Amino acid sequence: MYVNPITKYAFRIRTRLGVVVENLMIHARDEIVAEKKLRQMYLGCEIVDCVFHRGTVRVPVAGFSGVENLPAR
Repeated sequence: MYVNPITKYAFRIRTRLGVVVENLMIHARDEIVAEKKLRQMYLGCEIVDCVFHRGTVRVPVAGFSGVENLPAR
């Protein structure tokens, strides 16, 4: 069985009051569903930009060796 990886869509929108909201992340199976979810939450918004992110990105956590070299206060 094939499982689709998590797809996240990052939107930049302008609300109906003119406020710009950046990096609004929505999980969906495709862009049409993501846009539908967005428009349910933000009625009358204008979509300025949309970028999709497939999968996850892991940021390495600083280990003890990186912490011990920090200057003490």
